[in-house]
Amino acid sequence: MSLNHVRPWRNIYRRKSRQIHVGNVPVGGDAPITVQTMTNTDTTDVKATIEQVQSAVDAGADIVRISTPDAASTAALKEIVRESPVPIVADIHFHYKRAIEAAEAGAACLRINPGNIGDESRVKEVIKAAKDHGCSIRIGVNAGSLEKHLLDKYAEPCPEAMVESGLDHIKILEDNDFHEFKISCKASDVFLAAAAYQSLAEATDAPIHLGITEAGGLVSGTIKSAIGLGNLLWMGIGDTIRVSLSADPVEEVKVGYEILKSLGLRHRGVNIISCPSCARQGFDVIKTVETLEKRLEHIKTPMSLSIIGCVVNGPGEALMTDVGFTGGGAGSGMVYLAGKQSHKLSNEQMVDHIVEQVEKKAAELDAAEAVEAAE
Repeated sequence: MSLNHVRPWRNIYRRKSRQIHVGNVPVGGDAPITVQTMTNTDTTDVKATIEQVQSAVDAGADIVRISTPDAASTAALKEIVRESPVPIVADIHFHYKRAIEAAEAGAACLRINPGNIGDESRVKEVIKAAKDHGCSIRIGVNAGSLEKHLLDKYAEPCPEAMVESGLDHIKILEDNDFHEFKISCKASDVFLAAAAYQSLAEATDAPIHLGITEAGGLVSGTIKSAIGLGNLLWMGIGDTIRVSLSADPVEEVKVGYEILKSLGLRHRGVNIISCPSCARQGFDVIKTVETLEKRLEHIKTPMSLSIIGCVVNGPGEALMTDVGFTGGGAGSGMVYLAGKQSHKLSNEQMVDHIVEQVEKKAAELDAAEAVEAAE
């Protein structure tokens, strides 16, 4: 019996969208919410770009977007696509011919910006290329680059202008019998983005790509994204997400997963529950958690670990985690396995022992999943 069944207040009822595919990755419908990021290398530096794609994939990225600003970039894209373990989205701005070249190079999806891709005749050529080469399309509306006629009509970027831009381009795609598309309406302002996404979700059944664009640095951007994306996801809106940070793309993937994990929408790796520490702590909680996060990065199996400095909340938290350690006295603490007290352990042995226990539990869970899949 799932926790959602016995605790209905945990449920998130996702908006019903139709499903498309980005390469072999389903987006929308009942598919898991996917996590994306974008490379920041020079695309023509094929080696560096492939390495960054692989790093993002190792962190959990389901899809990676790559900017293709010129013909040299779309030429390099062919090799990058061939080496990438996940579907590649070509990011297109201004030059519609780059979209055609990217489709020919094997991109799984073409991201076009209604505000700068050009008139309807150019969009039609992009649609033809997408059809010919089996690409999906993302209509990427951005508050910072809306069409001039919409800015003249509404005087400023606003939810109504953003949604109108998106729906106008949906009509072009559908009028040309193209339905393998998703849509985003990003803004750096959380209120603007959230209002636009809510209206968009009511106006179309297309899969929605969520993002707070240009959110900022690692700390500020994480907070802004968690608030904006978190609230939309909580309302059931969103089929794929990208956290936009002025940071390493790997950090975007990590933050994206943490947002989804906090809402129970995706499960990957070790979820560490830890206290902020205080004078009651029986060991250095902050240093221990920092070390464990690095030591356990290789674990992909979904599981939980509690690291609590004292017995005020430690035993209670440990009851709900796969592995737990609660600080005690005299340089030792209590290890919990599957929510039950197991054995005492010295603080000096704690990190290595916890890593060992987590790896053991992950192996057990993986084996049980394999057996279930084979039955």
